[in-house]
Amino acid sequence: MSKKPKWVVEKEQAKRAAAAETVWLFGLHAVRDALLNPKREKLRLMVTMNAQAKLADAIEESGIGAEVIDPRKFNPPIDPQSVHQGAALEVKPLNWGGLAENCIGREAPRVLLLDRVTDPHNVGAILRSAEVLGASAVIGTRHHSAPETGALAKTASGALERQPYLRMRNLADSITELQGMGFIVLGLDGEAEQTIESALEGKQHLPVALVLGAEGPGLRQKTKETVDGLVKIDAAGGFGSLNVSNAAAIALYASIAR
Repeated sequence: MSKKPKWVVEKEQAKRAAAAETVWLFGLHAVRDALLNPKREKLRLMVTMNAQAKLADAIEESGIGAEVIDPRKFNPPIDPQSVHQGAALEVKPLNWGGLAENCIGREAPRVLLLDRVTDPHNVGAILRSAEVLGASAVIGTRHHSAPETGALAKTASGALERQPYLRMRNLADSITELQGMGFIVLGLDGEAEQTIESALEGKQHLPVALVLGAEGPGLRQKTKETVDGLVKIDAAGGFGSLNVSNAAAIALYASIAR
């Protein structure tokens, strides 16, 4: 029997690990939204009696059996500092699919891409803004972006269940794929010469993707070389910088035709 090549073995191991991966969501809001999401595979629900009463309608609709635990013994496998409000739900990560099924279909779609944005609180806030402002998807990478976690879900305030969050293998390849779909792809860079509005003048009816880098290092050189152009947020002051989640919300709003 011939030995499998190393890359085949590694691919199979990664596939098994992904299949076994679960996430613990916590907090009344995040748990309620996950319970009510028919696309979310729910595995185990731990609640205090108080939390069970507050989530009764969602628990009934989900069909999952709840483990009711004394508050003094409530110890789900999450960070002890987490504000869980007596509710924790083990789930499988959501599978939203690929770029084409999420980014094409609506008029003048908007997409956000994240280049090494790893803080779950930032990504959660970006998902929340993306949902409010009507983005088609938020796209990160498998190895250098925040995975689904309870902290991300809590910050997203329910948006994680409704806002497509894709984690692709390679960001530059994703940018190229979006360009092939007709998207104008712009990277945010504080040193850029043109603003978002000036870059999109007369083009706001077209599909637009905005790429944001992590605070500090910003966009990678490969990303800068792949996008159609670099843009900045038009700032009133001559100093200071925005948190990446704030920048995402402002950039998305600035790109929308009004």
